[in-house]
Amino acid sequence: MTQTYINKIRNIGIMAHVDAGKTTLTERILFNAGRIHKVGDVHHGNTTTDFDPEEQKHGITISTAATYCQWQDKRITILDTPGHVDFTIEVERALRVLDSAVAVFSGVAGVEPQSVNVWKQADRYAVPRICFINKMDTPGASYERVAEAIADTLGMPVLRLQLPIGEEKAFAGVVDLLDLKAWTYSDSQLTAGPVPDALTDAALEARFALVEALAELDDDCLALWMEDADISADQLRSFVRKATLACRATPALCGSAFKNIGVAPLLDAIVAFGASPVDRGAVEGTVPGTEEVLERQPDPDAPFCALVSKINVTQFGAMATDRIYAGVLAKGQSVMIADTGERLRVGRILRMHADQFEAVETARAGDVVSLPGLKSLRAAQTLCAPDALIELSGFEVPDPVISAVIEPMVKDEMDSLGLALSDLAREDPSLRLTRDDETAQRVISGMGELHLSIVQEKLESRWSIATRLGQPRVAYREQLGRTVTGEHLLKKQTSGKGQYAKLKLELGPSDTDEPGLQFESRISGGAIPGEFIPSVEKGLRAAMAVGPLDGHPLISLKAVLLDGAAHSVDSNAQAFERAAREAFRALAPTAAPVLLEPLMLVTIECPAKHIGGVLGDLGSRRGRVLDSEASAELHRISAHVPLGEMFGYVSRLRSLSSGTASMSMTFDRYQVVQT
Repeated sequence: MTQTYINKIRNIGIMAHVDAGKTTLTERILFNAGRIHKVGDVHHGNTTTDFDPEEQKHGITISTAATYCQWQDKRITILDTPGHVDFTIEVERALRVLDSAVAVFSGVAGVEPQSVNVWKQADRYAVPRICFINKMDTPGASYERVAEAIADTLGMPVLRLQLPIGEEKAFAGVVDLLDLKAWTYSDSQLTAGPVPDALTDAALEARFALVEALAELDDDCLALWMEDADISADQLRSFVRKATLACRATPALCGSAFKNIGVAPLLDAIVAFGASPVDRGAVEGTVPGTEEVLERQPDPDAPFCALVSKINVTQFGAMATDRIYAGVLAKGQSVMIADTGERLRVGRILRMHADQFEAVETARAGDVVSLPGLKSLRAAQTLCAPDALIELSGFEVPDPVISAVIEPMVKDEMDSLGLALSDLAREDPSLRLTRDDETAQRVISGMGELHLSIVQEKLESRWSIATRLGQPRVAYREQLGRTVTGEHLLKKQTSGKGQYAKLKLELGPSDTDEPGLQFESRISGGAIPGEFIPSVEKGLRAAMAVGPLDGHPLISLKAVLLDGAAHSVDSNAQAFERAAREAFRALAPTAAPVLLEPLMLVTIECPAKHIGGVLGDLGSRRGRVLDSEASAELHRISAHVPLGEMFGYVSRLRSLSSGTASMSMTFDRYQVVQT
């Protein structure tokens, strides 16, 4: 089987800040490609990918939805991701398994806080990006200003491939700088034609600037440019594609998804500049239980492997969304879960179109499919051929920043609530379930007030369980303030074999920005046998879950194992793990521990006449204004505010602005609580 099929695949994600127009754009892409024949509207709750009742109620995307369409001879799988920071895990796992992304920006608001977050997520997986500057028909829109903001704020060169034909209310189409032709919108039809005379000079100048930008990125283009050669549209397309796939630059297009302007050229760009699985190359994994690195080529003849990106619990059972990286998967085939060794039989293979499914007999490398009925599967697990084991890396799951007690309105539904919450946590790894040891109450932890509220709504809509949420609680962290050194001896003797472990440890704040444990061993001369040193690290990592101040987890820790001793009979891995936990509990309180609180980046857009009250209220919440942009009508404020001061803020902001202000909030970092 050749790789022609795989070369024609484009797996793309649509990502952006909330309300930039992702779902509207997805709807127009499906319409232009003939996948749907009637365009839905976000405000009417009838779009293809926002099919959950909670999405229709709130008018936002909550869960990533998959669909597909054909354009030219390419098959495009589309993952429409949420724009709200509370559902950032959906973006994270989508970016882990797709090959390219379309980053959508409002032509008015430009680069917003969640735009920065999703861009960083795409950086983490080296995902090539195409920018679409949307809402060009809206007052205040500017293609040039937003393109400059993308380059300045996100740090990637922008290749402007188009010029807008008019802006704001006069926006009527785009000029393609590669082919020097115009796409104009009239009477609901987009037609191609020559560049308008009024834009000819500007288009030629912009095309020259594009060639200059490419010459800085590509030696072949530079050679042609220095020879003053006539560079064809196909050559430019090749240079743009190379720079895009290498993540050295991002092409920028513009349009109005709502009016269907610029959507067809965007589809052309996805085909021309989007990565195929072959472009992305081999995927790396390890032999399960070891650190031995393996590769799998995106080849149907390679041994099968796939990554589970998501689990959906539906009325038909659990549905696992899988990205196939290598090999072929057939109905009835046996596969293995790499980390557990469990063998499963694939009963059905489904291709997804939002909440509709089409059964297929086989799926190949590059495909994104759904596998129903595999009850034991979890997100981020690897499926592979039983005779060719490989475990792929998963995706990062953010730590929760807010918690609340949850209880059923009817006490008899306590067990049903527990089962329903387990299903939701299986769907959403960023939702954490714990139990309060003192009160025996269930506690749910998530990414924000909206996140917990949506959980509550899903419990009622799916399982008919009405619940009450307690007062939200901030997820504090702790940090050691200074470095301390001490020794600890574990020596226990029973009638049988005893336990012996002696440690000398240095504990203190981490000297990197990375969270978690930074562990170093300076043991020499075999004072502690090498096989016991990982147990010391394991014990310290476990001890970090309960900090010395109020029992909150430590955000980071640097630990150095300086010395120690072992007993020839009574020492074992368990003894050194326990000794490490006890040593931490003894030393940490002496290291000047401090309490940390989540600090949020809050962006507010507010009419000028209400700005005084909004700023005063932010000050009362320990807010610190970082930036302020003012126009005749609207002020845009960016501020740092502790999360604990932001509960119920949306209602307060509406009251202060008579319902005219809007806000977004993203987690920025932890800071020491000011007392």
